[in-house]
Amino acid sequence: MAKLRRVMNALFFRRTLKRWRDVARHAETTELSRLRRQRTRAELLDYQLAEVIAAADQRLALPHIGSEIFSRPRDADWAWRPMLWRRPIHHKGMVGARNGDAFSDEAKVFHDCPRSELVLRQFRNSREEDMAPFSVRMEVYDFDGSFLSIAVALPDEALKGLRRKHLVRMDITVETEEPIELFARLNVRHGPNNEQIVREVDLRSGSDTVEFDLGYSNINEKRLESAWVDLIFERARMNQITIRDLTFCRRPRAEL
Repeated sequence: MAKLRRVMNALFFRRTLKRWRDVARHAETTELSRLRRQRTRAELLDYQLAEVIAAADQRLALPHIGSEIFSRPRDADWAWRPMLWRRPIHHKGMVGARNGDAFSDEAKVFHDCPRSELVLRQFRNSREEDMAPFSVRMEVYDFDGSFLSIAVALPDEALKGLRRKHLVRMDITVETEEPIELFARLNVRHGPNNEQIVREVDLRSGSDTVEFDLGYSNINEKRLESAWVDLIFERARMNQITIRDLTFCRRPRAEL
């Protein structure tokens, strides 16, 4: 039935297109009263077609929802964009986020501010340079705590085959109203221990790449349990912070 409908729609479209092609071809010689009616109908069609084209251009220009397209090293054996930047979440936003509140299945907010004046929301990216379908924006008002972070849990696939010979790379694009300091801390839990590697993110250009070299860690490759990255914000008070994209990948470090 659906196939028959598609065939009928295609035939109807071809007949309509041919009819308006004929109208255009004979417009110079058509009787004026008839031409006036054709012009009115053409204007109505033109308005509706312009609406369709404008909506299509806007939607087709946006990064495709679920997209995992981003730059990564050719030798990467694992790559991932968190769901928060890839697909819509059901609630879109969070007001007055408390310590430990989950913003999505993979991301939690941590802080020690007695009175939370944090607002987080997800919104659709639409800029030409955006590769991620979504952004995450954090608005920080009066904040007198000593720390503020977003913890992003890495999936189980990140631990499969993970060795001390690996480099874990993080690419991030951030916009801020006022200058801040941002640190990224990789945490790898192995047995009762938790290995931590901290890197500072350079925000001067808006985007940065940091690498966590596991060659300098003491992880027990046979007891890997979980991994996550803390994005730690310094001087975030009275600021608006937008994370346009966040991606991770893993590759073998060069043999020395």
